[in-house]
Amino acid sequence: MNVEVTSDVIARLHEESASAHPRECCGILVGEVGQGVDRIEEAIPAANVAADPTRHFEIDPATLLAAHRTARQGGAKVLGYYHSHPVGHPVPSATDCEHSTGDLRVWAIIADGQVAFWRDTGNGFAPITCHMVGQTASNSLNPNA
Repeated sequence: MNVEVTSDVIARLHEESASAHPRECCGILVGEVGQGVDRIEEAIPAANVAADPTRHFEIDPATLLAAHRTARQGGAKVLGYYHSHPVGHPVPSATDCEHSTGDLRVWAIIADGQVAFWRDTGNGFAPITCHMVGQTASNSLNPNA
């Protein structure tokens, strides 16, 4: 399943990553589920409540519960999550892979000036083809990741 993402979401992910640096930013990706394509329409920032936010992320449970509650009430669906790697590349780390659950959610990883999208397969993560919708895509999006 492919993913579409708005240019506003990409800009927001870059902003969140920059403002959190040197800590990891994190949050929730919401939007609509389509036939063969998920459309990410919003990135909801969350506090990183990890014990060491410079090396790990943990999405604030209250923010996560609120997003799921909104989805159950007919709002935007929780499609996945995002976080940054302040040092490194926009690929899942060993720690990210340890937390793979197989829920098929989208993970966006922001690092090195790029945003890459991955699908949680339960055996780690598989790269997702991502298409920018809205404004013209820039080099900030890595469509092959």
